[in-house]
Amino acid sequence: MPVNPKPPSAVIESAHAAHSLPFHDTRDFDDADRGFVAAQSPCVIRAADGRVVWDNDAYAFLNGPAPASVHPSLWRQSTLAAKQGLYEVVPSIYQVRGFDISNISFVEGETGIIVIDPLVSTEVAAAALALYRTHRGGDRPVVAVIYTHSHVDHFGGVLGVTSQADVDAGKVAVLAPEGFTAHAVQENVYAGPAMLRRATYMYGSLLPRGPQEQVGCGLGQIPSSGEVAIIVPTIDIRETGETHTIDGVEIEFQMAPGTEAPAEMHFYFPQLRALCMAENATHNLHNLLTLRGALVRDPRAWAGYLTEAIDTFADRAEVVFASHHWPTWGQERIVEFLSLQRDLYAYLHDQTLRLLNQGHTGVEIAEMFQLPPALDQAWHARGYYGSVSHNVKAVYQRYMGWFDGNPGRLWPHPPEALAPRYVEAIGGIDRVVELAQTAFDAGDFRWAATLLDHAVFTDADHAAARALYADTLEQLGYGAENGPWRNFFMSGARELREGNFGTAGQVSSPTLLSQLTPEQVFDGLAIRINGPRSWDLALSIDVTFDDLATNYRLTLRNGVLVHRKAAAEPATATVTVKLATKFRLLLVAIGDFDSPGLQITGDQSALQSLLGVLDQPDADFDIVTP
Repeated sequence: MPVNPKPPSAVIESAHAAHSLPFHDTRDFDDADRGFVAAQSPCVIRAADGRVVWDNDAYAFLNGPAPASVHPSLWRQSTLAAKQGLYEVVPSIYQVRGFDISNISFVEGETGIIVIDPLVSTEVAAAALALYRTHRGGDRPVVAVIYTHSHVDHFGGVLGVTSQADVDAGKVAVLAPEGFTAHAVQENVYAGPAMLRRATYMYGSLLPRGPQEQVGCGLGQIPSSGEVAIIVPTIDIRETGETHTIDGVEIEFQMAPGTEAPAEMHFYFPQLRALCMAENATHNLHNLLTLRGALVRDPRAWAGYLTEAIDTFADRAEVVFASHHWPTWGQERIVEFLSLQRDLYAYLHDQTLRLLNQGHTGVEIAEMFQLPPALDQAWHARGYYGSVSHNVKAVYQRYMGWFDGNPGRLWPHPPEALAPRYVEAIGGIDRVVELAQTAFDAGDFRWAATLLDHAVFTDADHAAARALYADTLEQLGYGAENGPWRNFFMSGARELREGNFGTAGQVSSPTLLSQLTPEQVFDGLAIRINGPRSWDLALSIDVTFDDLATNYRLTLRNGVLVHRKAAAEPATATVTVKLATKFRLLLVAIGDFDSPGLQITGDQSALQSLLGVLDQPDADFDIVTP
């Protein structure tokens, strides 16, 4: 049964009142409104079956002064990010913002339009294109799609703006940075279930919208929840300085791999004097390690590519726009914006390295780290999405790993074993809750959360511990300037009060899965092998893909599934699986032996033995409770 949120404490209200940020600087509001053409009303987008996949109107409460339940800086950012509609960036470049967590941009060529980053899902991309066509003429065909990078909010809605048939027919070009497809599908397969589960907390996707619940995530609101697809690029951008002319529009590219995404690029339109920075220069501090989980990003490379962009494009650009938030106009402001963004990531990198080389650990550095005043007072450098705290720890992790060098922390107990030991040492769970209540009343919510984490991992059903822990996380959420931190705190509070509330979205779509290479398919199977259950199995399976005319040998020994092409050694127990397409192997992996195009010869029990030791991911594992 839903439990109403508690009010913010006096400690939180006092902390909000004490901030000295430059709220008098309202240029972002001017920029976010500049070029407004039209909004969509109502801005509620549905799938074909009537299901709501996007509801921007749910954020209508974001107006007026910040309530005490939201950090005033996050409230400001959320208000800006919730603006929706069609906007002119410069004549011939238009953006639809507020239809998803990301932006979709339209560049007008001689006869058609170039689409940049078609959002997360088909339905919202189609609605954005329809809004553009309503106000800019409906007869311009899409002639190209550009994916700036390999995250799903920049390609997943591609079927809303074009079709595979038109791409195959050569009517539409699809451009992306080299390595795009491999990175786009890999991220959604290897750790996809766990990332999606944590993303539900990071974005607060299943939380109610409101001043005491979800107000956005700093980068935008939440990802849309419609159909996700992919069309493989027809043109891979490989080198900085590479140029292409599409429908009369010249585009100059800059590679930026290993920054916000493994495959990412910036590009400049000389005729329009417009620079697109993908997701490497947005109006917030970004993540070096996103809280949903990912590989740690390289802030040194990130800063380097921003410097290169300044040197290459800034003196020719009149506007810079990105895949999130609103543009910045004027050469002087562009240089200031990009330079401060560069300095932000360089400072995080360099100062973390300086302090770790003095013997400080990641946790210690995060507590002592301060940005210089020019960065601290720049709205676009605030930690709405990535925080200084968790980014500093990410830099430490990138260079030093999880171990901080203290042998007392080398072999700690896991939470389920550690918690009851702490609770017993403190004097029992009721004493722990009593101490936590004292900390809560004093406004020391971090210490209260630590104590109550141990209490709940000792006895997950202890009502007083759960209730106070939920109240504590809620207060931490009210105080957070960072959107994902707020969403994690609020989601944790909901799990404690109401139980496991599920996961938003799906791990990956059929079109994404169909783009896996055979090697990625086999890797996906390998990480699902239950090692202990398969220690004594020794088998080999030959797999033939008709569509690739390629043979593979899978061997399972010692709980390890190995794949290789055209293995020469004799098989022990062999089954040959002949598949019309590699996608069929995924169906076989879930036990679909009736899949069309599947032929099995030889010892079928070997295949059944393999399938018998595959674990299914847990899509809804608990996070705050054991």
